[in-house]
Amino acid sequence: MKKGLFFGILGVFFVGLQPIIANARPQALDPFIFAAMTCLIEAAIFFPLIFIERKLNNTKDETIELSVKENINLLAIWKKNLGFFIFIGIIFGVNQLLFFIGYGLAGAINGSLTQKTTVFFGILFGFLILKEKVTKLQIVFSIILFLGLILAITEGKFNFLNFNLDVILGVITLLFITCLWMFGHTITKPVLNKNEVTATQMVFLRNFISGILLFFTYFIFFPFENIFLLFNPINQLFYIMMGLIYGLGLFCWYKTLSYLDVSKATIILSPTPIVTAIFATMFLGELFTIFHLLGTLIVILSIIIIVKQKEKS
Repeated sequence: MKKGLFFGILGVFFVGLQPIIANARPQALDPFIFAAMTCLIEAAIFFPLIFIERKLNNTKDETIELSVKENINLLAIWKKNLGFFIFIGIIFGVNQLLFFIGYGLAGAINGSLTQKTTVFFGILFGFLILKEKVTKLQIVFSIILFLGLILAITEGKFNFLNFNLDVILGVITLLFITCLWMFGHTITKPVLNKNEVTATQMVFLRNFISGILLFFTYFIFFPFENIFLLFNPINQLFYIMMGLIYGLGLFCWYKTLSYLDVSKATIILSPTPIVTAIFATMFLGELFTIFHLLGTLIVILSIIIIVKQKEKS
């Protein structure tokens, strides 16, 4: 329990920092190449973790011959599911690109709150794809969650007509990627349940494929001279830092899940918008209003009740 709480709190910190780094990056570093490099850095982080995981799972008296056979089997399983992995890679590649575009438009505080709608899309796709039950209370608090989000974003006015168009487009973009993110995770669940691939392997594969696809398609839309953006030391600092923070956030999430159930882990990580708000106020000059605070509290309360209901059902 204590270890789960420790990794959960670390996860809150890392996830809360992601929008800050995303919006603080140099203007020359466009969202497309930034997304590609973030994915590749994440893949580089999780690649050695695959072998560490396999080593921990193997018995001490395992022979080298058996180890080689298992590695061949692993590659065979990956090859068997290659089409699925490419599909997942495309989903999360688009997701990563729109992540940076959405946050750039909506702002770190509004964006972080918007991404907390994952719990709603989780129960939606759980119902539609996995045939999981949804209670009336979950539906009610899903509505309350969105009301809390609107309260925060519109600063209590509940009027989008005279509101900043960039913020609205950013929020819509982030709602879309949150939906896409949960769809990707929902269709991944059966593959994980069949033990054909571990969570660590899935994170590596999806990021490696996403990164490669984004990197090579980038030069269809942008001049090849932009390759020099990757060699700028400040740009390197930001995409390495983004990949590292994103990767560590995922690592802490899976470590939290290894000690606690999904419900408790989700609740522990629900205050990430508060961490984002603190850093956004300090480093990005964003204004955290009383409506943001009220909206955040409503969103967190809604998440807790929705998750608890899922736990009961």
